[in-house]
Amino acid sequence: MAETGAHARRVFSGVQPSGNLHLGNYLGAVKRFVEMQEEDYETIYCMVDLHAITVWQDPAQLKTAIRELAAAFMACGLDPEKSILFNQSQAPAHAQLAWIFNCVARIGWMNRMTQFKEKSGKNAEASSLGLYCYPALMAADILAYHATHVPVGEDQKQHLELTRDIAIKFNNDFSAPGFFPEVEPVIEGAATRVMSLRDGTKKMSKSDPSDLSRINLTDDADAISKKIRKAKTDPEPLPEALSGLDGRPEARNLVGIYAALSGKGAAEVLAEWGGREFSAFKPALADLAVEMVAPIAGRMRAYLADPGEIDRILGAGAMKARAISEPILEKTYDLVGLLRSA
Repeated sequence: MAETGAHARRVFSGVQPSGNLHLGNYLGAVKRFVEMQEEDYETIYCMVDLHAITVWQDPAQLKTAIRELAAAFMACGLDPEKSILFNQSQAPAHAQLAWIFNCVARIGWMNRMTQFKEKSGKNAEASSLGLYCYPALMAADILAYHATHVPVGEDQKQHLELTRDIAIKFNNDFSAPGFFPEVEPVIEGAATRVMSLRDGTKKMSKSDPSDLSRINLTDDADAISKKIRKAKTDPEPLPEALSGLDGRPEARNLVGIYAALSGKGAAEVLAEWGGREFSAFKPALADLAVEMVAPIAGRMRAYLADPGEIDRILGAGAMKARAISEPILEKTYDLVGLLRSA
């Protein structure tokens, strides 16, 4: 396997099991996960259930959500024979390394994390300590495997920068140059940040009260078509140049979705559709979305029909993950000066 510096080219990324994946998750991250699986990387993809419990979860629903996310990963094309698939809580190195990173990271760094402010809102003091420390656990998720590349959405870029800061500080603090790699975020594609179908200024989200705001990966063809038809637009025709999308968030979002699903650039989409009305563009976008997304739901149902097999796949993946992470954790303990029995 090719290497980056002293480290093998290894990909790590994770998704919270907190409800069905939607089109934004797929285009912003999972589609890239699948592509990197076929490239010159060792790929590790995780259901980050420890992150999920930073806010209260119903235990029975959480177990179901973990299995549903695993099914969605595989339905989107992740192959447990090519990638390591597991849920985070089955690999203890994540939590153990996170504590060490809590002692390396600075409170000032955490105070700058905008996602905590967004998620905690006006009542930050009622939030869990886990939600505040979330970025250190994310750093541990990545660095426990000496991952070099992390495919993420644009909204996670700040957390990746913090991961680099933690790696650099640890390496400096413990005179271990290059021990933890300086991770490279992989933020690519025409629609890395998919917005709500009802408000082009807001990110597509599973927490939005309106189901019409998102396309779920479990939606059937009729639901997908309906949501595209009802997507908010403005009265002007599509522009012929990218600059014409300025100040038109809904138009920019739909063009970005079309580009990502078709594998074209946004400029190519406008070259084809510029000057035409949304009444013509939306049916074409709906057909494309149905073609690309609807089969995922059928494959998910097939996987979920055998939850025992999903559990077996996650358990096998966790064993592979531990084989990578435990030696790295042992060396970390040694560098810090912690004693562990042989």
